[in-house]
Order: sequence, then C-alpha cells, then structure tokens
Amino acid sequence: MASAPPLLCLLVAAAHLAGARATTTPEEPTATAWGLEGPSLSPGQPSPALEDWEEASEWTSWFNVDHPGGDGDFESLAAIRFYYGPARVCPRPLALEARTTDWALPSTVGERVHLHPTRGFWCLNREQPRGRRCSNYHVRFRCPLEATWGAWGPWGPCSGSCGPGRRLRRRRCPSPTGDACPGRPLEAQKCVRPTCPEKPYLVKHPESRVREAGQNVTFCCKASGTPMPKKYSWFHNGTLLDRREHRYGAHLELRGLRPDQAGTYHCKAWNDAGTVRSGTAWLTVLGPGQPACNPQPQEHLIKLPDDCGQPGSGPTYLNVGLCPDTLCPSPAGSSPRCGDAGSRCCSVRRLESREIHCSNYVLPVKVVAECGCQKCLPPRGLVRGRVVATDSGEPLRFAQILLGQEPIGFTSYQGDFTIEVPPSTQRLVVTFLDPSGEFMDTVTVLPFDPRGGGVYHDVKAMRKKAPVILDAGESNRIPLGEMQDEAPLGELVLPPGAFRRADGEPYTGAVEARVTFVDPRDLSSAAAAPSDLRFVDSDGELAPLRTYGMFSVDLRAAGSAEQLQAGPVAVRVDAGQIRMAGHVEALRLWSLNPDTGLWEEESGFQPERSAAARARREERVFLVGNVEIRERRLFNLDVPERRRCFVKVRAYANDKFTPNEQVEGVVVTLVNLEPAPGFSANPRAWGRFDSAVTGPNGACLPAFCDEARPDAYTALVTASLGGEELEPAPSRPRPRAATVGVAQPYLERLAYRRTDHDDPALKRNGFRINLAKPRPGEPAEAKGPVYPWRSLRECQEAPVTASHFRFARVEADKYEYNVVPFREGAPASWTGDVLAWWPNPQEFRACFLKVQIQGPQEYMVRSHNAGGSHPRTQGQLYGLRDARSVRDPERPGTTAACVEFKCSGMLFDQRQVDRTLVTIMPQGSCRRVAINGLLRDYLARHPPAAPADDPAAFSMLAPLDPLGHNYGVYTVTDQSPRLAKEIAIGRCFDGSSDGFSREMKAEAGTAVTFQCREPPAGRPSLFQRLLESPATALGDIRREMGQVARAQAQSTGPLRTRRGRAQQ
Repeated sequence: MASAPPLLCLLVAAAHLAGARATTTPEEPTATAWGLEGPSLSPGQPSPALEDWEEASEWTSWFNVDHPGGDGDFESLAAIRFYYGPARVCPRPLALEARTTDWALPSTVGERVHLHPTRGFWCLNREQPRGRRCSNYHVRFRCPLEATWGAWGPWGPCSGSCGPGRRLRRRRCPSPTGDACPGRPLEAQKCVRPTCPEKPYLVKHPESRVREAGQNVTFCCKASGTPMPKKYSWFHNGTLLDRREHRYGAHLELRGLRPDQAGTYHCKAWNDAGTVRSGTAWLTVLGPGQPACNPQPQEHLIKLPDDCGQPGSGPTYLNVGLCPDTLCPSPAGSSPRCGDAGSRCCSVRRLESREIHCSNYVLPVKVVAECGCQKCLPPRGLVRGRVVATDSGEPLRFAQILLGQEPIGFTSYQGDFTIEVPPSTQRLVVTFLDPSGEFMDTVTVLPFDPRGGGVYHDVKAMRKKAPVILDAGESNRIPLGEMQDEAPLGELVLPPGAFRRADGEPYTGAVEARVTFVDPRDLSSAAAAPSDLRFVDSDGELAPLRTYGMFSVDLRAAGSAEQLQAGPVAVRVDAGQIRMAGHVEALRLWSLNPDTGLWEEESGFQPERSAAARARREERVFLVGNVEIRERRLFNLDVPERRRCFVKVRAYANDKFTPNEQVEGVVVTLVNLEPAPGFSANPRAWGRFDSAVTGPNGACLPAFCDEARPDAYTALVTASLGGEELEPAPSRPRPRAATVGVAQPYLERLAYRRTDHDDPALKRNGFRINLAKPRPGEPAEAKGPVYPWRSLRECQEAPVTASHFRFARVEADKYEYNVVPFREGAPASWTGDVLAWWPNPQEFRACFLKVQIQGPQEYMVRSHNAGGSHPRTQGQLYGLRDARSVRDPERPGTTAACVEFKCSGMLFDQRQVDRTLVTIMPQGSCRRVAINGLLRDYLARHPPAAPADDPAAFSMLAPLDPLGHNYGVYTVTDQSPRLAKEIAIGRCFDGSSDGFSREMKAEAGTAVTFQCREPPAGRPSLFQRLLESPATALGDIRREMGQVARAQAQSTGPLRTRRGRAQQ
C-alpha cells in the first residue's frame, strides 16, 4: 500500500534515535513510536499516514478505558470490547491510532508508546524521558467495511394447502469484494391458510331408552370436527329415516310411539372431511299392560358352604334370585332433553329371610322376593392400574395423565393411577406423559365397564431409543427396526435442510434425534404399542388396522430442549417384509390423533427401485411414502384389513366352569399373529391387539380371520383380573370339547392349544387358536365361538350353552358368602339392608387380615363376621370368607393367608357404627402362638374386647380406624368393590401399605400366627370337629393346650414359661 514505506521509515528512525531495539514475532507483531516534532492536529482530524488505504475501510469511534497511573496508560482491545461491547470493534482491525485527550499525537508530546491493531495500545512510565509520565490517551481502530445486504424481497406464498404453514422472503448480498454478508439470506415466517378439514368425531352418543306405547322419546347425538359438523342423519334398524318427516338434526324426537318403532337407532354426522357413525341405542316400546320389570325374580344361584349339603353330593347351590338390571320408563314418559333426569331401573323391591340348616348350625340368608322399578344408581365407571416400563418394570412416576387434551392428574410414586370414566364415554383415550422425557408418550385406549364396575389395567411404557446426532445440512438415514438376525423393516430419510424451528425458520445446527420403533416382529412389543389400531372408514364406522410397525419421532436442537419440525421426510419400507397377499398395495402411512386415539391417513406408498439395485440385478423393492413431522409424533405403517370377525370369551370363578359362577370385570386381550407358512405355532409377527372387559355374558373381541385358510391368522388370548392372571381350559394331551367349551369339529379346525401344550413347564396363562372364520352352511360353526364381523349382536347375546372359550381364576381356593346377596361386578345389584356386607354403594371399603401359619401344608382359613356392637345386628351373621394359605418360597414350612373380614363402620342407614365381631379360625389341628403387638395394644385401648378368646382361633371387634401393615391389617377404599379387594390383597401379599405382590411374603406384616400339625390318621380335622360338635372340640383343645403348657413348664422352668405366656 502507498503509505506503508513512510510509516516504516518513521518507526526505524525513532528506534535509532532512542538507541532502543524493538523486536517482533510473526504471531505477535508490535509497533513502537518515539515522539517527534510535527504539526499539531485539530480534534477528529486523522493522521495523514493512516488515511491512504487501498481496501474499503473506516475508523471506529474513540475509546478510553484507562487513566494514567501506576505503570502508565493501557487501552487494550480486550478491555475495550468488554466495556463497550464486542460489536463496537471488528474482529481483525487493520490499524490503530492513539492521541492524548488533548488530541495530540505521541510525537507531539514526545512520549514513547506501543501500538498493536489486535492487542491495543500501552504507554509505560519507565520508558519515558526523565521527569515525564504517560499522558491520558484514547484510541480508535481502522476496520474493513463489511458487505451489506440489499433490501428484503416480498414474501412468498404460504406453504401447504390448509392449516399452519410458512412463507419465505430473500435478500441479496451485493459485495464488491465478494465477501459474504453476515446473517442469513432467507427469512421464514409462520402463516395460516384456512383450517384443514378434520374428520368428525362423536362427543355424545344416543342412549338406550324404554317407553310405553303413546309416549315420546328424544335421542341426542353430538359431533365435533373442523369444520363443525352440521349435517346429521338418523337410522332405525339400519334404515335411513326421512329428514322431512321427522325434522331432525342432532336430536331425533319421536312422538306417540308405536310398537313397530322399537329397535336400534344410530346417527351419522358429516363435514367436509368425512363422516362418523355413533354407537347404537336401543328403544324398547312396551305394549299396554306389559310390565317393564317382572316382579318375579330371575334365577341366581349361589354356592353354600361345603358343610351345608349332603355328604359326598358335591357343592350345594341356593337360588337367591336377582332382578335384571334393565331400564324402566320414566314417570313423565318423555323429556325433550337429552338425558332422563328421573331414570328408573328394575331392582330389588323386597327381600325375605330364610334359614339353611347346615352341620350343627343354622345359616341365615336373604333372598329376593320381589322386583320393581326404582331410581337407578348412577353408574360410576372406574379404571385403576399401574404404568411400568416394558423393559425393566420400573414404575412411571409422576407422569401427567391426559384425558383427550385435558390434564386430569398424575401417576403416583409407584406408577398407580385412578380414572373415573366420564358419563356417555364410548372410548376412554388416556395419555401418560413422562416428565423425564425417557419414555414415549403412552397413548392407550382403556376398556372399562359401562355399567359402573371397576377395571384394573397394567399399562406398559416404552423407553425411547438412545439419541443420535444428525447434521441438518446433510442427508440422514435412520433405520426402522433393528432386530437381531433380521434386516430393518425400513428407514427414515431426512434430506438436507429438512429441519426447521416451530416458527418455520430453517434450522442448520446439530440435531438430536430419537426414533423409537415398535417392531411387530418382536412379540413382546405388543403390550407397549400405542392406541388400539382403529380408524374411521369411509362409512364413518370404526374399523381395525393391521400394523407392520409404529414409530415415534423426537427431534430436538442439540444441547437444548427445543423441539424441531421436519419435512418432507421420506419413509422407505422393504416390500419383502410384507408377505401377506394384497398388503403391499394396501399399505398406508398413518399418524395418531391423541385426542381421539384414532389413526388418520397421512400418505400412501409407491414402489421404488434404486439405480444401484438395478445395476446389481437385485429384486429388492422399497415402498416410499412421505410425511411432515410437526405436532404429531406417532406414526404407523398399516393396512386396513377387511377379513375380520369376533371371538367369544367367558371367565369363571373356578375350573368347573359353572354358568352361575361367571366373573365380570376380567380384561381379556387378543393379539393377532401372522404365522410362518405351515407353522401356526411359530408366529412371524403380531398384527394387532384388542382388549375387552367381561360382563354378565362374557366378552366379544375383534380379530382378523380367514375362511379359506384357517391358519392365515392366529391369535394369542390372555385374561387378567386386578393383576391376577387367569388360566384357560387345558389342551393336553388333546383338547376336549366339553372342557374347552367349543363343539367339534370346529374345535379341531381352530387348533386350540394352551401355552403349556408342548412344554408343561411353561406358564398356563393363555391359549392360541387358528382364526378360522365360520363357513356358511356349516351348522357346527354357526353358534360360535368365532362370529362374522356383522354378527356382533349375536355374539354379545349368545347363550352360555353356545360355544365359547373359557378362562378360570387360579385363586379358586377361596369362598365368599353374603347373607344379603350382592354381585360385585354389578353395582346395581346392591340392596339396602342392615346386614349388607357393603353398606355404601358409592364407596366400598375392603379389609383383610394377614394370618401366618407354621405347618407342613397349606390350610383353609375362615373368617366369621357377625354384628358386634350395633343393637340391630349384634350376633347376626354378615357373611363368611374362606381363603387357602399360600406358601412362602423363601421359608419352607411357613404359609400365610390374606383373609377378608367385614370392615367396621356405619351401616347403610348411617345412624350408628357397628364394630364387626370377627373370628379367624384355620382348618386343622392348630393353635394360636402369637398376636401382632401393635394390634393387641390397639384392641386393648379400644374396648370392648371380643367376648371369647379361644386358643384355636383369634377373635376381635374389628377396628374402626384403617390400620396398616404394621398391625397386619390392610384396608383399601375404592369406588369398585373388586378393585378395593384386589389392591388390598396385593398389599397383604407384599406385607406393605403401598406395595403390590403376587408372591407371598409370610413374615412381613402379619396380624396373628398359628401353629398347625397333622392330625393322627383317622382322626377328623379340628375344622371338621368344630363344625360337627363345637363344645366337645373346644373342650379337647383346652385339655390338649393344658397338657402342652404343663409339659413346657416342667422341662424349661419358670422363666421359659413366662416368656411363652408373653407370646400369647
């Protein structure tokens, strides 16, 4: 440059005159100047030597951060950037100029200074002439001119055809030097087109009604969607009703009812995106004089205690009657509103007391004498359960629970949850959000009992896959499915520049991606799959999907929690992994709507063959679809399957499969399997899963089936009740029609096999079948257990004599007897009576006592529950409970039983409490050896004491307080009696107040301990002797106990005797 030589000569001359030498290095050049004589400059006038620059540049403003003192004056570039901000000086200044605050150059004042464009300025007092100190200097820097952007161009069009989108605008960088301008050439902005049409979904379904002829009825239907549905159609028995004749909209009102108007009613709602069909409502029209509720009770058999029948004749049953839980006409007969405020149901109007003569005692019982229409108990559907990790079983702690989009609470520390089902709910869609972010959003559809019973569910949460770091500027591929010895099912392809922020601005940094794939080839993954694989078809009906894999996509800016969007993203699927005929052409890409729990189609797939594959003459074909990753993050590779049917399943109290001992509230799960060709027992993958809750007539589960090929689809069916696994009918050495419940030859075609059929060591918790669709013209296949898809009503109403599959409770070694009959699975069967086991139909309190038994075998333990302190019930029986003790696997020779007893508290009239007199007595030659110290002290502090204290039994007036495991007492209050009992039993087995176990821990949290020994051969058990001759048996016990005590006193001395008494 032109000004460089004069400046260098000036510096060399100054150094020569001072006799000083300045050294420089390539990494850290310095410039030193001596003050020389020269003309003075006015403020703001630049030094002539520093003004003549070839490249475009300019001076900054003046900076002064230090005042002379100490060693001198220092104006470092780092300090200037710190105090004035880093943007005030360019990254690499070209030059630096310094002047005193009087605008004099160093040469003018005769001071030696140091200047460095990238380090700054400094003047040292020790380097100045004698008697002189550094002046106060300020400095400025010469910076190259940056390239500047031109004006922004106009905004481009909004992306997408509807809903949220983005638009872009650009600017140019007209730099004469070719340097890049700082910043981005592109700017994005969110924009909104007209709202995307969203398929309608039902908010309110029509409800069943009962009316008398001549009365009026109103059915109501309400749908939501975008745009809001305004067109409704109503159907009677599947036939469209004339809109002009009935003048209906969302409501259908029928006046002056006739008998021919009885039947089924449903509605359909339309908007621009599609249609949806409501559930079916039943209308019953009673003719003149036809009673809505038959006063004569129906038959309902209960099992009596074993000693109440004839010896050797098997169990004895008694008909206690029941009233069908059906609707009655409302008194007013009609209401223009959607709900019947005065709904009435057929229920118990009158009970009668009877006595059953058993072995040496009389058993009281109350039977239904008359039914009548009375106000319905409000149904309160309840769902309880626990959310745990699929891989480790750890609980999902403090996860937020969403019902649709509405937050309703959190899971507990143990992962437990309780949900009250809102009225008129058809599908209970629940989402669990993990606060740690380690698990996928768990979107599940929980089956429930619409009649108000409680249901328990074990929910599995799937852990997200470990994150991978992606470069947003490159093409990225993420495999879908990485099973051992199996090729990936497909892959996600994210092109360069596909990522953007939530506001639509492109994102160019590192991306942290977590793509979690639910692989159907892994049979254990079915439990954690989201939702229930249903969609709304073109007719507005819920239809099933067959999955080939689901995946969750979580994209975040690396090192932060900012969530990113991406698109369009290609989804490539290996067509060779889809082996069922017709499924390659029918495969679709779906996304999950978390509000409805339904899958909605995103795109189809097209075949693709790469050039490289053609060059290698490979026949591998990929299917390619596209998706935008925005708000929805759960996707599915599914086929709408039209080969479908229903499977009938019932649950029983024991393996005798007695029709009167069916169990309601059992969750039955059916997993559709795709078998390997010719090997129905060796499934290649699962295709879908469904769950249903058994009612009084069992449950019907949807499934895929095939008429031509019985083994085209197989199924694995399991059942559970409150965490307890039920066992299906056996199949070894070959299934028997009378045991399985399915007539031949259909049973042979279904190829029924229990899970332990080939290996007796396996668990007996399910069965597999071929889903062979019934063939027309085959009478043996016309009555179940598999029904065509359009025959759901036939499946639901099939009599118990029709073919069905069976499950039985494993814990069959228990017995329950209530003086006032009550079906726990049907809350509407509750009857108000002072002797009712459950005094409050809206809140059920279950109480259990843990009894430890030291003996060589398992023993039956009975609790006798009678009125204890209430004047109306004192001495009267409430009920009996028998439970068999369970072995502790860690302690040979020790078992324990969790025995239910009637909780103390208010009776149904809510006037006075009753402390139940509870007597615990094990079967066999047993004596009590220990009582929980805390429980004994509590009973002593809360009189009165039990009237008798037999050493072969334990008696107490049950506590009013809900004591815990430290007392050996387990109390749970719930809106469902069955759930309250199941939770209390789980805690009792575990020996804790908040745990849950199905493995007995006999030493933990016991209330009373008995020691039992085998009776001499030929001698009846103590339990039998007490039943046959109580006075003689008790006398024998006292005599034997006295002999034992005297023997111990003689052999161990006074001290040992006192200790033995202290244990008592």
